[in-house]
Amino acid sequence: MSQTAATTPGRCPFPHGAVGVSAGSGCPVSTNAAAFDPFSDGYQQEPPEYVRWAREQEPVFYSPQLGYWVVTRYDDIKAIFRDNLTFSPSIALEKITPTGPEANAVLASYGYAMNRTLVNEDEPAHMPRRRVLMEPFTPEHLKHHEPMVRRLTREYVDRFIDEGRADLVDQMLWEVPLTVALHFLGVPEEDMDLLRQYSIAHTVNTWGRPRPEEQVAVAHAVGNFWQFAGKVLDKMRQNPDGPGWMQYGIRKQKEHPEIVTDSYLHSMMMAGIVAAHETTANAIANAMKLLLQHPHAWREICDDPSLIPNAVEECLRHNGSVAAWRRLATKDVQVGGVDIPAGAKLLIVMSSANHDERHFADADLFDIRRDNASDHLTFGYGSHQCMGKNLARMEMQIFLEEFTRRLPHMRLAEQTFTYVPNTSFRGPEHLWVEWEHAQNPERKTPALLDAKVPVRIGEPSGHALSRPVIVERVSDAADGIARLRLVAPDGGVLPRWAPGAHIDIECGDTGLSRQYSLCGDPADTRAFEIAVLRDTASRGGSAWIHEVVREGMRLTVRGPRNHFRFDEEGRRAIFIAGGIGITPVSAMVRRARELGIDYELHYSGRSRAAMAFIDELAQLHGERLSLHVSDEGTRNDFGTLRVDDATHVYACGPARMLDALRSCSEMWPEGALRVEYFAASAGKLDPANEHAFEVELKDSGLVLNVAADQTVLDALRRANIDVQSDCEEGLCGSCEVRVLAGEIDHRDVVLTRAERETNQRMMTCCSRAKGRRLILEL
Repeated sequence: MSQTAATTPGRCPFPHGAVGVSAGSGCPVSTNAAAFDPFSDGYQQEPPEYVRWAREQEPVFYSPQLGYWVVTRYDDIKAIFRDNLTFSPSIALEKITPTGPEANAVLASYGYAMNRTLVNEDEPAHMPRRRVLMEPFTPEHLKHHEPMVRRLTREYVDRFIDEGRADLVDQMLWEVPLTVALHFLGVPEEDMDLLRQYSIAHTVNTWGRPRPEEQVAVAHAVGNFWQFAGKVLDKMRQNPDGPGWMQYGIRKQKEHPEIVTDSYLHSMMMAGIVAAHETTANAIANAMKLLLQHPHAWREICDDPSLIPNAVEECLRHNGSVAAWRRLATKDVQVGGVDIPAGAKLLIVMSSANHDERHFADADLFDIRRDNASDHLTFGYGSHQCMGKNLARMEMQIFLEEFTRRLPHMRLAEQTFTYVPNTSFRGPEHLWVEWEHAQNPERKTPALLDAKVPVRIGEPSGHALSRPVIVERVSDAADGIARLRLVAPDGGVLPRWAPGAHIDIECGDTGLSRQYSLCGDPADTRAFEIAVLRDTASRGGSAWIHEVVREGMRLTVRGPRNHFRFDEEGRRAIFIAGGIGITPVSAMVRRARELGIDYELHYSGRSRAAMAFIDELAQLHGERLSLHVSDEGTRNDFGTLRVDDATHVYACGPARMLDALRSCSEMWPEGALRVEYFAASAGKLDPANEHAFEVELKDSGLVLNVAADQTVLDALRRANIDVQSDCEEGLCGSCEVRVLAGEIDHRDVVLTRAERETNQRMMTCCSRAKGRRLILEL
């Protein structure tokens, strides 16, 4: 519903007599909107639940108590982050609760002059500074901090490992991220307790609602914090070649004095200490609380540390440390169909967006294997996305690795969780845990302290989404084809999948990971079924499965994922399979039969003995099945296929067959043919045959150079831009991005001809620019 409002900031913008009454009484502010209070215990305990009513019924509303428009849905909030000209970040660090004259006088007495920082400055100032100061935040530079984070984590756990009880916040989760933050910034590690007090005071001063009697004490702490930051900065200027991001900024000031100014460095020193550790400390506390509240998930990451990177993303999504942020509308604009006037202030509740069912299926479920968990908006998005996101990810992974290895028997103690009341930063003030110290694993196995799980710094990866399965049955599907039935270790259900989906199997200690299409019944949630051809020309995966895999073995799989989808809305379908390509097609044709879609199935093979599922297919599909068997002299003539506007053709098989189909499809309606290849055709990048080009990232405000020996995905990683990736061969579609301008040199085997011709999507792992520039929606 579109609502038109007046522009009086800080007051209800609608003309009426009494604030907060229902629309039926003359005020368009609903009863729920009038009652919205982000400082209430309900919001502090569970922000997504507190605004569920808004997410479902009134996604954009005006809060008379706060004087802000509140935005709660994923797409609306991401659109706001995308457009930092219409939605200015200038109020991000503004006091959400104005303080009185006495507190303001106290701040003035300290010379407090907090200026713009990367968080709250507009263009054109913001991006030049961000570019100049970005390098220390890139994954390759952050790796240098990993040993220090591991050492600190180990030392702090050593302090309480034999006590059997600890307040993780007080005894570890605050001090370690603060120490890491100071190390990263180059600030001396001293006065830790004082800095913690300063940081809390800064949070309350900016995002909280201090009572009048508290405001003066908070102002003194913030003023002292300001002076502390200035003194430390003065010391750094005496040794600008020292390590740390602030010293890096001082050196950059000499090169770019008009971009990196004195006042800017002073403000960044203070803001950086808060931003670099408070959000991380809270994020780790939230994650530990969440995991221990879900013992099954905790046990899974204890048993399989490779799940930790994606568990971190799901913790950040489900219970992140940054609940909401703020923006200022610079012109009249619509958000979610609601008219927002110029000058209006917006509270964008990212924690609500992270629970939006429109983007995250079963959003309230805590699922450490969620395949789009990293889409969360906890770090923001676009040109103002948190620069320190990968430092936080690294710390969270190392913390979880240490806890799961050394204290897998840890549990939450009975307690009531409290939070520092504020709109934005969120984490429990205390987190009490207990364990039987006599059962500490390292007492029996000291060598476990030597184990180290690799940390993934940078973009999330599908490689993290592994799950254990048991081989329930191995049978012969045909000559040289093994059929495997895989079940959950506990006998429970496995994730649902749709026809065309595949799983990745980790081939033991070989280091190989191979994709195999699911060929069973999608309605059977108790098992995954695959069929694997023994291929002497393969890269080793099929040989391992045929020679090593036996009933009762425990395997690790990832997925299911689907980039070869069957359109269930179609009226007619032709299915074409060659050899082992019958695996995804068999599930598709089964589904077409169930839906009553008109279909035909063409299955080609060398001999009947080498063709899987023949009897099963004949029983299910009868006359709709046509077999084309080479040693019987029958071949499929693609030219005889009747393909009209209502027909979709789905094909999987050898490259030669698919190439022939593509040639025939030139005469078919656009988009009729949909194929899945067994292998990529692009090959390894050869710099001698490539040219360099630029990619402009529209949402992030960056322009990157992609060298002749570099993929777009590599360039994005180096610039700290999150893009999912998995196969990195143009097969899986994980790294797809939207293209806004420029001509694409497509080298994947995912997109259809029609999709390529739109010039709107590309796979960053392999595809390139035909010209000198691409503009991407990133």
